Amino acid sequence: MKEYVCTHLIKSEDLNHHGTLFAGRMAEWFVEASFIAAAALYGDPGNIVCIKIHGMEFPQPIERGNLLFLQSKVVYAGRTSLTVYTYSTRNNENLVLTDGYVSFVCVDHEGKKQSHHITLPAPIDEKELKLREFAKNLR
Repeated sequence: MKEYVCTHLIKSEDLNHHGTLFAGRMAEWFVEASFIAAAALYGDPGNIVCIKIHGMEFPQPIERGNLLFLQSKVVYAGRTSLTVYTYSTRNNENLVLTDGYVSFVCVDHEGKKQSHHITLPAPIDEKELKLREFAKNLR
């Protein structure tokens, strides 16, 4: 699947009282990056809404001055839903700082669920297969 990258410079206004990236700001960017992947695949951002953040883990702090890269791709397509896997790295390092899944549902102009008619292509490797299997079992 196509992967989308969003980049942010961590500035003073993004920090918490410990001087590291505020989790609420990261959650905002995390959902936004996930939304971009889902909306780009679906083609109509006005008809997609977030229904669940399945989790975000923060194994490493993110500090002021870091360049944060959020990479997202759709890993599961139900009948009306799309689930996106998103992870972040900093300063072009390979260390994953945050990762998790976000689910979206496609809706009509009245807010009722509607089918998106999307079928994902076969996984390109073992890693993508594992991401899809995990996403398939999220509720």
